[in-house]
Amino acid sequence: MCIRDSPYCRHMTKAAAMTALDLYASPETLPASDAARIGKLLGLNDNETMDDVALAERVSQGLKPAAAAALGQVIGMPRVVGQIIPEATLRRARTSRKPLSREMSERLYEVGRVVDAVGRAYRGDSAAVVRFLNRPHQLLNGRTPLAMAQSSSAGAEAVINLVRRADAGFAV
Repeated sequence: MCIRDSPYCRHMTKAAAMTALDLYASPETLPASDAARIGKLLGLNDNETMDDVALAERVSQGLKPAAAAALGQVIGMPRVVGQIIPEATLRRARTSRKPLSREMSERLYEVGRVVDAVGRAYRGDSAAVVRFLNRPHQLLNGRTPLAMAQSSSAGAEAVINLVRRADAGFAV
């Protein structure tokens, strides 16, 4: 997934790298709110209480480039850099020590929402999560859930609804 010496991963702490999807395996340790779980997936500060408003403010102000590395830990950096955020954009933000644009931050957030839903459905099984995200699905017109989530917020919502229907026992 992430190569330790890669510039995209050097900002990740060892604990953050180990626990992104591991938390989903133990529901009792998993934060109850969507915002807190998504915040963890995006590597946002654990010392801060993350609620819907705090997460919305962080996304609108621009996430730090480390959020891309945190999400890349879960789904693989090649699926983040290039597919969600252009490599040059990420490099510029890192070099200038500025946050990502609102648009790039929202892209990370939307994919984070999908990873959260899939992570809960597969209870932290990272291989199953990555497999689901990258396998074309008939109910998404043959697109992969990850591609659908990257396309727009409506695409991310379509994937989340698919996962919710599966969790509720409907055939998907």
